[in-house]
Amino acid sequence: MVKTICGIDEAGRGPIIGPLVMAGILIKEKDIEKLEKIKVRDSKLLTKEQREEFFEKIKKIVLDFRIKILEPDVIDAALKSSSLNLNWLEANTSAEIVEELKPDKAIIDCPSNNIGAYREYFINKIKEELRDKVEIVMEHRADLNYVVVAAASIIAKVIRDREIEKIKQKYAIEFGSGYPSDPLTVEFLKQNYDKYPDIFRKTWVSYKRLASKSQTTLDKFK
Repeated sequence: MVKTICGIDEAGRGPIIGPLVMAGILIKEKDIEKLEKIKVRDSKLLTKEQREEFFEKIKKIVLDFRIKILEPDVIDAALKSSSLNLNWLEANTSAEIVEELKPDKAIIDCPSNNIGAYREYFINKIKEELRDKVEIVMEHRADLNYVVVAAASIIAKVIRDREIEKIKQKYAIEFGSGYPSDPLTVEFLKQNYDKYPDIFRKTWVSYKRLASKSQTTLDKFK
């Protein structure tokens, strides 16, 4: 009988600036209706103010939660590795969350198009004694179909937003959302890609393009 359920999701997979944040919540099955009652939904459907409000409410309902902050250097290392990629990095982190929360059932938002391969990789990363004890559900856009995953998406997004604000305050800079599609971020990247090395994901195409162009220019003066 399922007694506890874990929902896992991420925020910040695509930005060129700042961390990827993964979150998992642990909740009693009977308390899921409490999340439904307050109308928890996917973080992308909420304003920043609404997410902050839900964040506090969710913390009072769940049994426990975990937050994993994956900084740009960790992401770059995974993408440069011959045995890792961004999907496997997420799977490894999700496995850590499941091992720490030890739910009866885990519902995970799957980033891969090949759900079967991702599921197999993920299960092999969990400690053997948990593999037969935890029921695993994996789906694309699980945050739209399961309120426990939507709750995790809110936790992840709020923490991600706070981490971005910390960067802006630390360096007294404004770079918008950090996504390559944001004009403010694009302009900031052009002007500052070599000034704040810790905040950028250097494996992103837009970053490598600028770095390569700069190196080509410097080579002309050698």
